[in-house]
Amino acid sequence: MLLPVLFFTSCSKKTAPGKWQVTWEDNFNGDKFDQAKWSKIPRGKSDWNKYMSDYDSCYDLRSGKLILRGIKNTRVPTDTATYLTGGVYGKDKTAFGFGRLEISAKLNGAKGAWPAFWMLPQNGYWPEDGEIDIMERLSHDAFVYQTVHSYYTHTLKIKDPRTSGTIAINPNEFNTYAVERYRDSLVFYVNGLRNFAYPRIKTDKDGQFPFDQHEFYLLIDMQLGGSWVGAVDPMDIPVEMEIDWVKFSVKK
Repeated sequence: MLLPVLFFTSCSKKTAPGKWQVTWEDNFNGDKFDQAKWSKIPRGKSDWNKYMSDYDSCYDLRSGKLILRGIKNTRVPTDTATYLTGGVYGKDKTAFGFGRLEISAKLNGAKGAWPAFWMLPQNGYWPEDGEIDIMERLSHDAFVYQTVHSYYTHTLKIKDPRTSGTIAINPNEFNTYAVERYRDSLVFYVNGLRNFAYPRIKTDKDGQFPFDQHEFYLLIDMQLGGSWVGAVDPMDIPVEMEIDWVKFSVKK
């Protein structure tokens, strides 16, 4: 059974008064992740999902935290992939509308590691209906990328207004990553510090701001290798990220 879609509409602008109220959360306090909220991400042919696996060693619940790992494939002889990675998403189970989505996580570094938190439209198409990258980290970087993608930015290759920003993190600690989604903008934060905003603008070009058209689901994945992050150093593997909690809030 699908969970009710968490989509909230508002006539308020991003500067509207009011406090954030948590309406959905997962603190990963059980002995396995909640399958009513999450599914394991299946393997695909893109850089980001080419090593995705449902192998149990890529997943764990430890001390109230979801653990997603990237490992060498030495135990699954029927799988020809060099590495195996774990990832979960809320596709067809949990979708979010306007509000604030936050993830608290610790990202353990490795050369070629590419952990990410990002969002895709529940009933849309890529890139026309948008992609929201809340966090991407490469290897041992002490900063992360936060980015938006759409037909306007990807196909037409227009980067005005600004589509991406980097911001420092505490590499050996838990950090909190957030995006606020409004009818007229996306606003990105790390540890409560505003990184950048992507606004709706007046333009005669197609697809500049598709982020008010659909509910979006969250993907959390431990990726390895690819044309952006580069080659994996097998001496740095296994690598894992720890997710403490995920929360969604709306303005009250």
